[in-house]
Amino acid sequence: MNKLVSLPEAAALVHTGDTLSLGGMTLYRRPVAFVCALLALPQPPRDLTLLSFTSSYESDLLVGAGVVKRVRTCYFGFEGFGFAPMFTQAANLGDLEVVEETEASLAFGLRATLADVGFMAGRGWVGTDLPRLRPDVKTITDPYSGEELMAFPALRPTVAVLHALEADAQGNARLNRNLGIDMELAIAAERVILTAEAIVDKLDQVDIVGPLVTAVAPAPRGAWPTSCHPLYPVDGAEVLNYLEACSREAFDAYLQTRLQTGAPVS
Repeated sequence: MNKLVSLPEAAALVHTGDTLSLGGMTLYRRPVAFVCALLALPQPPRDLTLLSFTSSYESDLLVGAGVVKRVRTCYFGFEGFGFAPMFTQAANLGDLEVVEETEASLAFGLRATLADVGFMAGRGWVGTDLPRLRPDVKTITDPYSGEELMAFPALRPTVAVLHALEADAQGNARLNRNLGIDMELAIAAERVILTAEAIVDKLDQVDIVGPLVTAVAPAPRGAWPTSCHPLYPVDGAEVLNYLEACSREAFDAYLQTRLQTGAPVS
């Protein structure tokens, strides 16, 4: 089955109110071109829940554009470059609902979905104050040992967007060695969208299998300015351009130029 679509057609598969998960990790292999295509739609979806293990440049664009209502992530930032400016601003102003998450809560929540159960139990958070911030996370007694455990509710993304090095028209894809949690997202999400640096006829290695995938869109340099090893590194100059624009309250101008040209903004 040929699943090739354009980036705008792929972006149109995200709807208002969806829970959107973005693949990659920190500043590596993020689906930036897809995010730009989403924001360039005549009517971008709104009230999104952003559910990602880590969030960075691509997610900050979504928050700054005002399409995200809720964030669920254990890290939102730019690594050595500093804080994520639009996320920090929106969170401090109370314009964004931030659901407290950790690596454990996200991992167990996704594992519950993969196992097709309502929760996954573990020792994470036991003895901490985190349950006070998350009353939806309950305790449960191990029926075999009597030990008290935390029961993390299942997490199911509506849409997962993953950027691949290569993909074929049927949705099989190669991600390279830094997988993040992309393989888990591909199984857990209701709809899976792949963007790829190149569309090929045959893959030597497959990390995501076609039956899981809803649509595939070609996106050369689609992770820029984040990296896509071994094809290109993080564009630190562009990241700094973005952070500088936000510091002088020029996010809207930066985003407009980025959407129009897709080129470095100076």
